[in-house]
Amino acid sequence: MAYVIDPKQCDACALCVEECPVNAIHLSDQAPFVIDPTECTDCGSCADVCPREAIRGG
Repeated sequence: MAYVIDPKQCDACALCVEECPVNAIHLSDQAPFVIDPTECTDCGSCADVCPREAIRGG
C-alpha cells in the first residue's frame, strides 16, 4: 500500500518531494501534494522527513 499525504496536515514544505527517490510525489489541484500509488515503492523516506507527520501508510 502506498503512502498518502493528509492535506489537512500538509503545509506544502516540499521536503517529501525532494526526498522521494522515485519522484512519486506531485503537485495536486485538491491538495498541496499527492503520492502516486503506482509510482510509490513504500520506502518511507517521505514520511521520515515530514515535519508535520502528514504522511501515513506503507
